[in-house]
Amino acid sequence: MPERDILDLEHFLPYRLSVLSNRISQDIARLYADRFGLGITEWRVLAVLGRRDDLSAREVAERTAMDKVAVSRAVASLQAAGRIERDTHGDDRRRSVLRLSPAGRAIYEDVAPMALAYQRRLLEGLDPDERATLDRLLTRVEEREAATRD
Repeated sequence: MPERDILDLEHFLPYRLSVLSNRISQDIARLYADRFGLGITEWRVLAVLGRRDDLSAREVAERTAMDKVAVSRAVASLQAAGRIERDTHGDDRRRSVLRLSPAGRAIYEDVAPMALAYQRRLLEGLDPDERATLDRLLTRVEEREAATRD
């Protein structure tokens, strides 16, 4: 019998990152789900637009690595709830851009500090050098992933 590679899922980096990401996203979702009726996808759209207005839905999908259909649904839901506004790009009338409405901005400004406090609690077991190393390593893995995608 030829020796086969065996996938040890519990030590497989993509699996571990996915599970950790899902757990963290679900924990953070508790901060805004009940209070604002937002799902994870909607919060991510708000969070991206909270940092930068005038992005298209496609650009939001690219920045979050979320499925375009999921982003489109979240955008429609947020727009219907009056949390984001859609406008046409000044130079290109065919291109629509998104921005937070005053109501969306208020939610962002309420939730962002809670999300940052969650991050501080999550990382408080690491000393500053370990945090810097984690950040550096994650950046390198992100760069390698991007290079393998191209």
